[in-house]
Amino acid sequence: MNEEMLSVIKIVLTTFLTSALIMPFMKKIAVHVGAIDIPRSEEGNRHIHKREIPKLGAVGIFLSFLLGYMLFGEQSVRMNSILIGSFIMILTGIVDDIKPIKAWQKLIGQLIAASVIVFYGGILLNNITAFGLSFDFGILSYPITLFFIIACSNIINLIDGLDGLSGGICSIFYITIGIIGLYQGRSGSLVMILTFIMLGSTLGFLVHNFYPAKIFAGDCSTFMGFIISVITLLEFKGPALTSFFVPVMILGIPILDTLFAIIRRLLKGQAPFQADKKHLHHQLLGMNFSQRTTVLIIYGMNILFAAASIFYTLKDPLYGQIIYIIIFIIFLWFVLHTTIISDKNPKRTKKIIDKLSIKENKKKEEKLKEKIKKTEEKAKKIKSHNKNKNNKKKKK
Repeated sequence: MNEEMLSVIKIVLTTFLTSALIMPFMKKIAVHVGAIDIPRSEEGNRHIHKREIPKLGAVGIFLSFLLGYMLFGEQSVRMNSILIGSFIMILTGIVDDIKPIKAWQKLIGQLIAASVIVFYGGILLNNITAFGLSFDFGILSYPITLFFIIACSNIINLIDGLDGLSGGICSIFYITIGIIGLYQGRSGSLVMILTFIMLGSTLGFLVHNFYPAKIFAGDCSTFMGFIISVITLLEFKGPALTSFFVPVMILGIPILDTLFAIIRRLLKGQAPFQADKKHLHHQLLGMNFSQRTTVLIIYGMNILFAAASIFYTLKDPLYGQIIYIIIFIIFLWFVLHTTIISDKNPKRTKKIIDKLSIKENKKKEEKLKEKIKKTEEKAKKIKSHNKNKNNKKKKK
């Protein structure tokens, strides 16, 4: 095993163990400060879980990330900007997890964090070359980069609807970028160190977040998307269009799910970010897949995007294009046969809602039966206790 691989294993293992060990403490802290995700299963809410779950899991990832930086990172203006921006993003998420704030207030926090990256760190998307044409963004590179960072941060937060979903998608992204970087011999670069630190930290979180989850990332999951946007800009901001869109395509699933959600809501005349039960994972749950199976199916879809990106970058671009075409056909079928964009098929819509409702009702019935059983057992104990008491009185 060469020195590069040993270094990678050391980074990933250290941050993985740190993250995995810190999560039980984060659960206690979350309960103490009231950062609890309370289940709300009424129509229009995207939550699936049925019990109260502590949040702040992404804070544990952030703490592991900090330790990883102290042990393996090097100080620089760019790294300083990433640390400051990450702290602002986490702080905004913590506030929202404890006491929900308005969307525009969260946006201000995210804008400040993104501005640190752009104006202090000097990390910008300046130009793109495609089809023989060169596009220099000039002064527009600032708003374009700010928009990209904020969009990535929220895309990861929006898809976080099932146990292990956002953490798994982020892990697949880091693994893919890591494979490309190692193959190209750039394991010691800033972006690779960031990638492997985040990979270990996220996998450690997944130990506690995969179904059935013991902790959620919470609104601090925007930090995970924030780091992904920074890695994308650092590693693939070269002039070639394909270089920038490689990491973007790795995030194909969360990007498409968010895009479909916005189109769906606009067609209904709703606000673009209004919660509903028509996301990709809701569609799969409506097809009678379990939570665990649904998450694994989405992992599989994301791995297809990742494989296409690896082939496109490192091997024959033709193979990558073929995989992209296969993915396109799968999604075209999905769009036409589900309500992920449109409710033109009311029977299908009703079927999905009914199936989700049946699952919810079954869980409620099970809980009710458990309560009745406990009540009956309690009543028996009280009856038995009273009987013994009366017998003792009679003897006296």
